[in-house]
Amino acid sequence: MKTMFRIKKLDIFIAKQFGMLFFGTFFICQFVVMMQYVWRSIDELIGKGLSMEILAQFFWYLGLMMVPQALPLAILLSSLITFGNLGESSELTAIKASGISLMQSFRSLIVITVLICLGSFYFQNQVGQHATLKIAQLLWSMKQKSPELEIPEGVFYNGIPKTNIYVQKKDTETGKLYGIMIYRIANSYEDSEIILADSGRLQTTADKKHLLLSLWSGEWFTNQSQEVGSNAAVPFRRETFLSKTTLIDFDSDFSITDAALLAGDARGKGLSQIYKDLDSLNHQYDSIGRTYYREMQATYYDRGPLNKIDSLQAVKLAASDKLNFDTLYARLSSDKKKDAVSIARSQVQSLLSDLEFKTMITDDGNKMIRQHQIEAVNKFLLSLLCLIFFFIGAPLGSIIRKGGLGIPVIVSVLVFIVYYILDNSGYQMSRRGIWTVWFGRSLAPGVLVPVAIFVTYKANKDSVVFNLDAYRHFFRKFLGLRIKRNISGKEVIINEPDYRRDADLLAEMSQQIATYSQEHRLTSAPNVFKVFFKYQPDHVIERLDEQLEAIIEDLGNTKDKVIMTELNNYPVLSNKAHTRPFDRQWMNAVAAAVVPVGLFLYFRMWRFRLRLHRDLKVIRQTNEVVIDRINSITNE
Repeated sequence: MKTMFRIKKLDIFIAKQFGMLFFGTFFICQFVVMMQYVWRSIDELIGKGLSMEILAQFFWYLGLMMVPQALPLAILLSSLITFGNLGESSELTAIKASGISLMQSFRSLIVITVLICLGSFYFQNQVGQHATLKIAQLLWSMKQKSPELEIPEGVFYNGIPKTNIYVQKKDTETGKLYGIMIYRIANSYEDSEIILADSGRLQTTADKKHLLLSLWSGEWFTNQSQEVGSNAAVPFRRETFLSKTTLIDFDSDFSITDAALLAGDARGKGLSQIYKDLDSLNHQYDSIGRTYYREMQATYYDRGPLNKIDSLQAVKLAASDKLNFDTLYARLSSDKKKDAVSIARSQVQSLLSDLEFKTMITDDGNKMIRQHQIEAVNKFLLSLLCLIFFFIGAPLGSIIRKGGLGIPVIVSVLVFIVYYILDNSGYQMSRRGIWTVWFGRSLAPGVLVPVAIFVTYKANKDSVVFNLDAYRHFFRKFLGLRIKRNISGKEVIINEPDYRRDADLLAEMSQQIATYSQEHRLTSAPNVFKVFFKYQPDHVIERLDEQLEAIIEDLGNTKDKVIMTELNNYPVLSNKAHTRPFDRQWMNAVAAAVVPVGLFLYFRMWRFRLRLHRDLKVIRQTNEVVIDRINSITNE
């Protein structure tokens, strides 16, 4: 009971630490994701004369829509800071020393995170979809408020009622438009106007009920069919102008777009509505597909007299001499050949146009179905992401053991960037139909879940995953970088060095080095076969290295400055790198099979042999200086 009580108090303590940080980081993350969305929609907000009420609605619904996206990032950051603070203040060490494992310390936060996951799912399904629909309505209404700001370059813009306008180039600073082509339709296509102008400007009038169109250097073509009759010989009137001004009826006061226009958007639907609409869409487009299939069968297989013949028999006739199309075509006259080719071409073009239209219909249907499937997966994915990010953030915090907003923020941003790239790539591939929906939307979780399992396992085992010194030592050893000695004199010396014994060992070592260098010919290229396939043990350098380090440690107790200086001149030996790439024979054989790796390791080994030759030479020279100094000290 006492142990359970202590664990309960610990759970409450960790939950309080996490809760305070979670609320703070949530509002920070909420602000960041909202500003990201606002920045993407800045063109719809700036310069439209929107009232404070409309802007307040926009930011309110935007905040509601972004809650599910801010929750995972807030959990990642707050859990990382929480356990980073506990590790930095040594509280995590005390928790483990008391017999409580890391997973037990996670227990209360796991319960809280699961509750947040369930709340996120409920919020998306009940509130988020309504907020998304309202945001879509507001953005669409903002686009329609000031169309002169929305006219793009190089395409026809139809945002103005009964008017299509094409602009070749637009000056955003002055508001002038260049290379203008306008189609205006009053009642029908027969009652239309075509306007061409070199430049112009489109502005909203003061009463916001009309658009003022100012044009320079152009021509105005007007259909006069209603004035002179439909059977008149001259249906158009042409007018050339240097300057022209006209008004276009357009109510630019802000009005909310009807929600019925956005009813097909899957982002504004709950999970039950998505599944219901998915069934309807699948049934609808399956029916369309079957209809198109029957039409294609009728088009390609009903061939007049041939429709009474079995399809297999028709193929046999086409392949036989009885129905040779090349022979029939060769018998035709030149005029009939042209007519036949023209008819065939028109039929093919007609079929091609029909197929393109049907493809457009089916592609739109497939896109809508994929969008509904994606949104259904997103509601589960964003909820599950809270739990995944917790099992990344909390273990990383216990490993890094750095609190505050420094390293945790950097780590959180890096993790979120990786997630964003994977998630956005999977979404785009799924939306375009390049990947299946389940594969594209599971790309990010498929990468992050193994990462979460790995860091949780390492944290539970107290592994030094982020020990920079270990990685630095590995890369220095792999690349063959030098390590310099830094031996300084000791203020308090307990045991004096045994100078005579050390001098005798150094003299013996110099003799062994001379013998080794003569036998192994370190300056020559190593034998490839012996390097990768037939390794012969060579422990001489290992033994000399151990002996040298022992002598240096003993002589490090000296007060003589000359000896102390010479000790720092001894090189740090790489006692195995000159013999073979790896300790295990099969790894050497595999490295040899992979040619680029084998070449790199071979030349690396050759480099270490040359370096060892120089190091042994330096050791012999330093030994002579140290031995002479020891002799002078002992003689004194």
